[in-house]
Amino acid sequence: MSQKGYVIAEVKVHDVAAFARYRALSTAAVEQYGGRFLVRGGAAEILEGPWAAPQRLIVVEFDSVEQAKLFYSSDEYQAARKVRENAGEMNMLVATGVDDLV
Repeated sequence: MSQKGYVIAEVKVHDVAAFARYRALSTAAVEQYGGRFLVRGGAAEILEGPWAAPQRLIVVEFDSVEQAKLFYSSDEYQAARKVRENAGEMNMLVATGVDDLV
């Protein structure tokens, strides 16, 4: 059984209208590649450490890290990234989930 892949992004929006266009395109790409949003905005509270609270935090679950990378490198998502170029700042990573314990 393959491990889940999680795309985690920290977002700062500068242009709300342009970011809304990015969001529509990126959502379609996430869904096309089998992703499921687990966290999408909402409040984030620091519990420990020198974090800076993100304006928006996004967590998307994919069936595997490979599927998450296919989403990221897809033509659909790359088109969304172009729309986002001046709309905001984003830090993004992919993380491997833990094995299901039986």
